[in-house]
Amino acid sequence: MSDPGFQSLCRVPERELALSLAQRARLDAAARARVETVATRLIGQMQQHADGTGLIARFLGEYRLSSAEGVVLLSLAEAFLRIPDTFTADLLIRDKLGEADWDAHLGRSSSTLVNAATVALRAGTDLISDTARRGILHDLVGRAGRPFVRHAIGQAMGVLGRQFVLGRTIDEALERARVATNRFRHSFDMLGEGARTQADAERYFHAYATAIDAIGAAAGARTGSDRPGISVKLSALHPRFEPAQRARVLQELVPVLAALAQRACAHDLAFTVDAEESERLELTLDVFAEIAALPALDGWNGLGLAVQAYQKRAGAVIEWLDALAARTGRRIPVRLVKGAYWDSEIKRTQERGLDGYPVFTRKAATDVSYLACARVLLAAQHLIPAFATHNALTVATLLEWAGGRRDVEFQRLHGMGAGLYESLLEDDPALNCRIYAPVGGHDDLLAYLVRRLLENGANSSFVNALQDPATPIDHLLADPADTVLAADGAPHPRIVLPRHLYGPDRLNAAGIDLTDRAAVDRLTGAMQEVWSAAWDAHSLIDGKAAGEPPAATFDPACLERPIGSVRMLAPSMAAAACRIGTAAQPAWNAQSRHSRARCLRTAADLLEARTPTFIAIAIREAGKTIPDALAEVREAVDFLRYYAQQAEQALAPLDLPGPTGETNRLTYSGRGLIVCISPWNFPLAIFIGQVSAALAAGNTVIAKPALQTSIIAHRAVHLLHEAGIPPAVLQLALGDARVGQALVAEPDVSGVVFTGSTAGAKHIERALAARDGAIVPLIAETGGQNAMIVDSSALPEQVIGDLITSAFLSAGQRCSAARVLLVQDEVADRIVERLIGAMDELRLGDPARLSTDIGPLIDDAARQRLQTHLEAMGSRLLHQLPAPPGGHFLGPALVALEDMSLLQAEVFGPVLHVVRWRAGTLDTVIDQINATGYGLTLGVHSRVDSTVERIRQRARAGNLYVNRSMVGAVVGVQPFGGEGLSGTGPKAGGPNYLKRLCTERVSSVDTTSAGGNASLWTLD
Repeated sequence: MSDPGFQSLCRVPERELALSLAQRARLDAAARARVETVATRLIGQMQQHADGTGLIARFLGEYRLSSAEGVVLLSLAEAFLRIPDTFTADLLIRDKLGEADWDAHLGRSSSTLVNAATVALRAGTDLISDTARRGILHDLVGRAGRPFVRHAIGQAMGVLGRQFVLGRTIDEALERARVATNRFRHSFDMLGEGARTQADAERYFHAYATAIDAIGAAAGARTGSDRPGISVKLSALHPRFEPAQRARVLQELVPVLAALAQRACAHDLAFTVDAEESERLELTLDVFAEIAALPALDGWNGLGLAVQAYQKRAGAVIEWLDALAARTGRRIPVRLVKGAYWDSEIKRTQERGLDGYPVFTRKAATDVSYLACARVLLAAQHLIPAFATHNALTVATLLEWAGGRRDVEFQRLHGMGAGLYESLLEDDPALNCRIYAPVGGHDDLLAYLVRRLLENGANSSFVNALQDPATPIDHLLADPADTVLAADGAPHPRIVLPRHLYGPDRLNAAGIDLTDRAAVDRLTGAMQEVWSAAWDAHSLIDGKAAGEPPAATFDPACLERPIGSVRMLAPSMAAAACRIGTAAQPAWNAQSRHSRARCLRTAADLLEARTPTFIAIAIREAGKTIPDALAEVREAVDFLRYYAQQAEQALAPLDLPGPTGETNRLTYSGRGLIVCISPWNFPLAIFIGQVSAALAAGNTVIAKPALQTSIIAHRAVHLLHEAGIPPAVLQLALGDARVGQALVAEPDVSGVVFTGSTAGAKHIERALAARDGAIVPLIAETGGQNAMIVDSSALPEQVIGDLITSAFLSAGQRCSAARVLLVQDEVADRIVERLIGAMDELRLGDPARLSTDIGPLIDDAARQRLQTHLEAMGSRLLHQLPAPPGGHFLGPALVALEDMSLLQAEVFGPVLHVVRWRAGTLDTVIDQINATGYGLTLGVHSRVDSTVERIRQRARAGNLYVNRSMVGAVVGVQPFGGEGLSGTGPKAGGPNYLKRLCTERVSSVDTTSAGGNASLWTLD
């Protein structure tokens, strides 16, 4: 699927598309009246039906997701059943039940079972509550009652799961389907999130294959569309089902999916490829097209696809499928759904700074899109429509449009919509209705269950609204097209475009959609132009080139590829550079903070416009992968805009209170000349961050980057000069540690900003202390032995993904990277086994390829240090990937340690150390971390709030990341910096940084001395 027009629809402005779709979805007055009549009857029947919309709907009606109790139950459903040890399970129950007010729900539901559950939850809260102040007898009762409560919660979660899951195995599901009403067809969905390892993918393939054979054997004499079916998830069949791995996916996944499709064809089953996140849509269509073209499947009309109406491209997908069906001589079943990843689609788009959302931000717009897509689907010549909905108004509208067609199918989830579809079949037994029936054990249920609860328990959900007796019928019958038109198609006002995520005063740095092949092709073409030229870097002293004879530099991924040359500054020139910077500082400081901010914003705009150039340099000089290099440029842009905003707001003069007849004002002024020493691992972002902060505060700067990444620093300084920073205000000193030492020793230097090793920071600290003259500040951000704590309540799939990102991507060369995994022993074997499998799926190599996950280390010295460490670990080395030849590569490694104290220093690279701990020993774990003396980043994966809070209170770490990766701090969102051996503070990209680079001055003026206090004399 390479049509650029199709991809452009992904982020088309919501207003214009929503208005267009609303016109297509509108009914004329007569049709609207007929639809309302049918919908009103269906709603009435649902409300009177013995099962209504199902137990789950009633449960959600009582415990809404907007309530504390609803959130508690969602949290329990997500985590409880996977916890293997009673200690952690009891912690989770105690946490969650104690947060809710169960008394407010006693006896309120129309369901006896829901009311009984409320009584049990209320009793359980009493039994496991904190009994310290209630006496010994109550405490004994509480302890004795915990197994009962634990068992009851487990039973309740099992009941909740069975409402959504037809069976734990395909045989159990088929038996339940057999005894159910024969009026419903079934489509079986083998539960499972995306595969993380090849073993996962093979397990899912076996489950699908076994299910297809079992379903086929049980189908009997049913024919055609009346046959049962199965849904498959492509991400479950391949551990790297993602756009960057397109070539690999087409080579490896297509044969696997073809084998399953042929198996389903042999049994004449419906075989539906499920929908996933929007970024995988084009890849899904590519794979689907390959299967549809297989000669072995000619004449079979069971191959189908699910289409998500909340995606802006949904209508175009349906049209594409119709053309594919015509081209391959088949009819393709299309299952139209609303979509189940909405919240994550919004968040990921904001994080990436893309032009717009791939989904609609208003529920009404999604409903309109669903109806408009339904019209396209009904009009298609080669498609078989299937409509998955629990909304009575939507069903009535579809019945109106379908007329007397009998090739149209309606679908509902098992456990949802029973009353609606029973009523439909009572009215018209000839309607085709299918139950989408999940199959799987508790391990695979949880993520699916949470999505269903979120989707159907949301405040805007029809199912949720139906449960509220206060909801007027007019609300349930509201035409979504009217709602969209009344709002003029406007997106949701509380979901701003990613560009405006940080408010009106600071633009979010623009991203590039690396899942868009056309965008990637444009980026690659631009980078090729940059790579075609040699780059030369030299020091800049008062704007003039300076330095010793040039030395060639080479690509760390390909040691035979020269990329340019660097001219180092002679250390003897440090004094002259400092004199120039010191002399220029008063004039720069005298400029208004608004003027300095304008220069930084101009630089941000220039840098953003030249994103491909700086990505290209970062790849070749620093060995960055394309995603890492893009993130680096965006972070640098964010630093420029953030410090510009801070200069205007945080450095504004402050009038202080005092007695009448006196004015007192605090102002901020630059300190003088600041030396900024930046590292090679973030050669643009940290370089720009240090320099822009010092400039914004009114200082002049001599920037001394790491020697390994001199070229990108040289280009950045030229850009800043172009943006209006005078050459004498910002100078560039290229060179090794001797240049930095010479600069720090100069008496004119008024402060040092340093990011690098702890040993380097200590050396600078001693050098500054040894100078005569003023005491100057040192802002140092140094290393860390960063740990991630994982308890048994954590979701393993999420842990694996976050560990891969935190420990191994960027070749582990982030100061925030995970160095130690502290994993609870009860789940350690499973986590380690799956982590090793996920490591095996990583690809090392040329970082200029989008498919590369891990590039080289920065130089051979770094590689040798890591190799020496791994050799010293000996038999503790659990697993290591092979390294490709030709560059400074080191395969990611996993090492087992008995105790964290065995690590005596930071290990800077893709090496993760695993330490196990037993339930109930969390304090010992925290003590191990604190004992290292480092305090940079700390990760926690736990669903137990009290565990997270305990760690937050006791651990000494600058940045705590909970249930997410430990890397990728965002400027102004997650200010970054450590404590102890990890840095001095204040945090980079935070509200206190600029003030550390300023001097504070207070002026006090006695106004009575010049003619008296007029302000008093003029009072009424």
